[in-house]
Amino acid sequence: MTRFEIERMLGGEHDKDNAIVYINAGAGGTEAQDWAEMLLRMYLRWAERKGFETQIVDILHGEEAGIKNVTFLVKGPYAYGYLKCENGIHRLVRISPFDASNRRHTSFASFYAYPELPEDIVVEIRDEDLRIDTYRSSGPGGQHVNKTESAVRITHIPTGIVVQCQNERSQHKNKAIAMAILRSRLYELEKKKKEEKIKALSQDKKEIAWGSQIRSYILHPYKLVKDHRTKVEVYNAEEVLDGKIDEFIKAYLLHLTFKGN
Repeated sequence: MTRFEIERMLGGEHDKDNAIVYINAGAGGTEAQDWAEMLLRMYLRWAERKGFETQIVDILHGEEAGIKNVTFLVKGPYAYGYLKCENGIHRLVRISPFDASNRRHTSFASFYAYPELPEDIVVEIRDEDLRIDTYRSSGPGGQHVNKTESAVRITHIPTGIVVQCQNERSQHKNKAIAMAILRSRLYELEKKKKEEKIKALSQDKKEIAWGSQIRSYILHPYKLVKDHRTKVEVYNAEEVLDGKIDEFIKAYLLHLTFKGN
């Protein structure tokens, strides 16, 4: 299946748009944080293979290794259409490099993509509903990227949604990016509420994949990456972790097509 054929299946309202991506480490401390960083690398490598532009907006490093969470942009045609197929919980099974006893560990990290909304879509955001904080952007080990409070954190008080950006040296630019992300989050929240109301009126009990474990990456005692939604299995786990995930995306799109979603 060619890239053109795949994109023909991406007919959602915002499938052609850029994507805003969140990766969060699950419980498990350093082990899970290292897994979150591995996922970040996997998706950045995938985007590079696609010729997409990426920009890390905000990242919180772990104390020992890995990352606690990261927000990044993926810019290119159908970026959101592709990446929405990856939403959910990703599970890693391996011999821990942080365990002196060489025991096997299971780690979890979540991945969620949202569309970056075009400028012509209006999302009402009232100034009185926002709390805006500024702080110094920082990198691994607490070292400051710069000495001014250029990083911006915006809290939408009614929903509790928090977005932040520390990538740019200009506070103005960081605020603009954070507001764009907030617009997308609020838009998706309202869209999801409407979808849930429709589902509540329907007798169709289709399984919802969002928030569930979608894929396992097993590196010990054998190597296998298995998608639990489509049953696709790939035995070259190293290639998958190096960004070769199109087989899973294609299979999931076909899965949705056959289900009539």
